[in-house]
Amino acid sequence: MRGFFAVGDRRLSYLDFGGSGSPLLALHGHYNEASAFAPLAEALAPRWRVIALDQRGHGASDRAESYERDDYVADVAAFHRHLGVGPVAVLGHSLGGVNAYQYAGRHPDRVTALVVEDIGAVVDCDWSFTTSLPRQAPSRDALASALGAAAPYLECSFRRSQDGWGFSFDIDDTVASQKALNGDHWRDWVSVSCATLLIRGTRSDELTAAHAREMIARRAGQARLAELPAGHVVHHDARAQFAAAVSAFLAGSD
Repeated sequence: MRGFFAVGDRRLSYLDFGGSGSPLLALHGHYNEASAFAPLAEALAPRWRVIALDQRGHGASDRAESYERDDYVADVAAFHRHLGVGPVAVLGHSLGGVNAYQYAGRHPDRVTALVVEDIGAVVDCDWSFTTSLPRQAPSRDALASALGAAAPYLECSFRRSQDGWGFSFDIDDTVASQKALNGDHWRDWVSVSCATLLIRGTRSDELTAAHAREMIARRAGQARLAELPAGHVVHHDARAQFAAAVSAFLAGSD
């Protein structure tokens, strides 16, 4: 089910995959949207009811004038309030992973468990891939062809318009968001007090093994690391293993 709620003069969208299970709020990464979590929602049902946000500038949510860190965290807080579900588990990938641990660190009473997928406490994002994206293509197949091996990771965001095919996110907005994501976020990471699972893809070009180990060490027994045979988008490359790791962790943190 798709829902909407207002944040100021903007409207944000989300997908509630339904069921009677405990809520799990899911936050996607750049180039994606809430629908990217459909396979995970199916795998985690019926124990968990995945509710995924289309973050500002993504999916069916409105574009925004600003994509700073505090903006994203405020959106997550508004999303959580709108749902009215009480303290919840939160999962985030990449951009969504930083949003998730910043929300958990700043609002410890609202998050019961945290899953962070393939992003560090220090982020040095390269937006050259973003600026190289085709802004328009004559057909869906042409857009997929232009993306090559990256197409399966972005296809949930493909959109048709009067002028052809493009994305549900704006390329310039994404660059602004990636620039704002960069930086040292150790303070937020070590502020998280709930049980945390950090999932890293062994072929990741975003999170190194050494940095992941340091993140776990700085949380002194409150966080654990799972490394799965995948690239940066672990939930796509290793779907079954990712779902199993998330399910086992959440079961243990109940």
